[in-house]
Amino acid sequence: MGNSLNKKGFGIMEILVSIVVLGFLMMALLNLQLGNREVFLRIRARDGAVNVAQNAIDSLSLMGAAALSKHAIDSQVIEFEKSRSWPRTVGFPMEVVYSVRIEISDDSTYLATETSAYQSLNHTYAKRLDVTVSWPYKNSVQSINYSGVVR
Repeated sequence: MGNSLNKKGFGIMEILVSIVVLGFLMMALLNLQLGNREVFLRIRARDGAVNVAQNAIDSLSLMGAAALSKHAIDSQVIEFEKSRSWPRTVGFPMEVVYSVRIEISDDSTYLATETSAYQSLNHTYAKRLDVTVSWPYKNSVQSINYSGVVR
């Protein structure tokens, strides 16, 4: 009879304490996973914005500096929206709508002035493209500035 009293199993208190500890660990892992997901979505949206800005600069640079002069286009500011979407493993695809604003200006580092007895000529050999891409993220608006030169 004395031997049966020494053979104890897990009591209800030990089981409840282990369930509470495992619950806290699961909540910490879930919080970590949600934080990683938010960072991943923010980085994916920012990388998409850089890609949109680079595509805009590449498209305008194919036209050349002469096509971007004040005589060739009406406004020196171009605005448009571009949407991008990415598949996700679970749920609906991620879609971001980017607002793009491109300001075209003469680049002073490529400005040559020729002076003669009859006239003064300014030749612009390059155009500066300042691209601002903005997109909504949660309750704020994120944006990047990207710059390029078209010669």
